[in-house]
Amino acid sequence: MVAFPQNFEPLALPRPPGSQRYDVFSPKLDRRLTLYGRSSLDGWLMIESDPAVRTFCERPGFMMLSGKRYVVDFWLKYDDHEEVVHLAEPTPATGPDRHRADLDPDIFAVRRIGSGERAAARIWLANWQRMLPAIVIARGLVKPAVRDAIEQFVATSRSLSEIERGFSTCDTTIVRAAVFELLHRGCIQAFDLHTGNLSLLTRFSAVQAES
Repeated sequence: MVAFPQNFEPLALPRPPGSQRYDVFSPKLDRRLTLYGRSSLDGWLMIESDPAVRTFCERPGFMMLSGKRYVVDFWLKYDDHEEVVHLAEPTPATGPDRHRADLDPDIFAVRRIGSGERAAARIWLANWQRMLPAIVIARGLVKPAVRDAIEQFVATSRSLSEIERGFSTCDTTIVRAAVFELLHRGCIQAFDLHTGNLSLLTRFSAVQAES
């Protein structure tokens, strides 16, 4: 067993039979990812939407679990610890990288994301599936001054409609991207997104503001 390397590449694995392929772009990593299966897509959305996760890697290596060797679905790095994620449907160790050394389960906290946890976050994940493309499309176009002004504007909770009216001199696409970037960074919060679909009525507030 070996410790996790500081720099690594995702395992090169063939698409599992019958699984759907998802090609996505991660604002957190600033690169594309290829994921296989809905559980992997949901796992990525949970990770991408968590501002506490500083960086991550999909399919970083293999690990022995319950006497069998499986692909680690994700590796996550936080400010104070690292952990590896296994989804409900583990992937057997196959493919051209199958001889790569295993990760030591005693070094990393092992987190299992089951179907129940993903189902409970269904609305939240669906909302992020809508917001992330807006962030990606506007990469490099949102000025820091606009983000800062919006963060100050939502010191008191505001709906998306109110935010757009308050910044009507800016392109609506840029305003929405700025709001979603602030949420992605953990600078603002939106409790409504856990229980209802994103809309003009969705309320956003600065993290330090009263909910």
